Amino acid sequence: MEQELRVATGTLLASSPDLLDPNFMHSLSVMCEHTEEGAYGLVVNKQSSLTVDRLLPDDPVFGKLALPVWWGGPVGGDTMQVLHRIPEHVPSGLPLGEGLFLGATLEELAEFVQGRELSEITDHFRFILGYAGWGAGQLEGELSSGSWLPLRLDVDLVFQYAQEPVWQRAVRSLGDEGRGLAVMPPELGWN
Repeated sequence: MEQELRVATGTLLASSPDLLDPNFMHSLSVMCEHTEEGAYGLVVNKQSSLTVDRLLPDDPVFGKLALPVWWGGPVGGDTMQVLHRIPEHVPSGLPLGEGLFLGATLEELAEFVQGRELSEITDHFRFILGYAGWGAGQLEGELSSGSWLPLRLDVDLVFQYAQEPVWQRAVRSLGDEGRGLAVMPPELGWN
């Protein structure tokens, strides 16, 4: 019997260079859950045009902070989640992998923000709108066809600020094969 392809929680998924879906072209996602019922992850290298002060204008801390909000995927665009690497400040987070956590209360984050520069904040947590979702068997099929390149979790990649180089850096981490893929255009006719 053929073994089902499952992606462990915390695995990074870099889109294959030939994945042309505009939602996922040159994207890097972190897997949050993958079961026989489906899968759920967050794109981590696509910054939205929104800032948290526009989303939470009445919040006493975040209503005054022009912190970037990231686009997590095309599903549930009205849901906001937090990825962070500060479990000592945010004990309510769920571990996704070594050094990466999902979830936080605004109160926990507000306490962390006090007295810190914006650059230090963006290096430790992100607000993410939406998520990537796959129905039963869908991600398995996409993995089998080579649409996704699974990678070991690298928390520094998750929080890297530059968008396009994150995908290239992730794909290059695959070794010799990845170095060639990182410079390959989505369609060979684009050469």
